[in-house]
Amino acid sequence: MTSLLLHGLARHLDPAALDYLARVTVGVAGAGGLGSNCAMHLVRSGFIRLVLADYDVVEPSNLNRQYYTAAQMGRAKVEALAENLHAVNPDLDLTLHHTLLDRDNAATVFGACHAVVEALDDPRAKKALAEAVLPGPALLVAASGIGGFGRAGAIRSRVLRHNFVLVGDGQTACGPEAPPLSPMVGVAAAMQADAVLAHFLNRFQAGLGPLDDDTQDDTEDGHD
Repeated sequence: MTSLLLHGLARHLDPAALDYLARVTVGVAGAGGLGSNCAMHLVRSGFIRLVLADYDVVEPSNLNRQYYTAAQMGRAKVEALAENLHAVNPDLDLTLHHTLLDRDNAATVFGACHAVVEALDDPRAKKALAEAVLPGPALLVAASGIGGFGRAGAIRSRVLRHNFVLVGDGQTACGPEAPPLSPMVGVAAAMQADAVLAHFLNRFQAGLGPLDDDTQDDTEDGHD
């Protein structure tokens, strides 16, 4: 534990828990409003091993909600995000994939991950990622319904099965009537990161490894 971030976190979390989180590899599928903010929350929570995947570059329309700066215009999002994450913790172990995710490469890109955050726009890519992750033991934290404003309280986190969490209101897609704005997107991104953090801290407290079988039922519990 050498970085200033982790040294400071040790005031709030058991150093053994931080060592546990340092063994966990988290994939972030998409580096837009959800993915870039979620990745920063994960880093600030003690995760140091991330796999970042996105094909896009930083554009002016991204700055209202994504974790980039005006100076990063035109750069690949995964590279710009890596720079911003390293500014918080220089000791991160980041794997970058500047690529379009699809059913042919999703399993390969995230095959070594203990958890994957779904932060994608394309429904086909979302489906391909779920099909790649859910049959295995890794955790998938997806999002659905994060558009608009003034409705942050409608964002929920639902456990659909032991390795599948869904964040959002489940109905309000981003569009002209419900634009993607920083507060709602930020709430959802924070809740995705919190779901990942809670999953692994709970496993640590239970004496389970990141991918040990915890024998939980695959049923929705309805908890927020």
